[in-house]
Amino acid sequence: MSDIVRAGKLVTLTYSIRELGGEVLEQSDLPVSYVQGGHNELIGGMDRAVEGKRAGDQVELTLTPEQSGFGPHDPALTFTDDLDKVPPQFRHLGAEVQMQNESGDVRTFHVTRIGDGKLTVDGNHPLAGKDLLVTIRINEVRDPTAEERLQDQQSKQAPTLH
Repeated sequence: MSDIVRAGKLVTLTYSIRELGGEVLEQSDLPVSYVQGGHNELIGGMDRAVEGKRAGDQVELTLTPEQSGFGPHDPALTFTDDLDKVPPQFRHLGAEVQMQNESGDVRTFHVTRIGDGKLTVDGNHPLAGKDLLVTIRINEVRDPTAEERLQDQQSKQAPTLH
């Protein structure tokens, strides 16, 4: 009999994130492990969704942009410029561009569109503004090793699942 997901248990899972409509936006076939109720939280309450489940169980949840933590798409973070004004190393889809505002804050923007002599960069998270369907498969539930407990205690950031 497998252990039940509850506080203090090490949970190993795989997941996929789809836009409501079917397109897979992100998928993890390599298992992700965390200590339930520990210092790490998974996006959109994935850790709460698996509470009480067992290894082999599959859970689906639908998340609004606010529930996922990625928030709404902010059009103020999207900029378009003439392609010839953009350095060549940034003239491909997916290119990362670091930009700094007047306050000195730095944000990463991604090239999202090139066409008609224009290039568009977007500083929103790729999942911002999207309703998501998250499918989680629980692979393993067990007591964490001493090393895994220590790693959880030393962790201060939520894992990013992308």
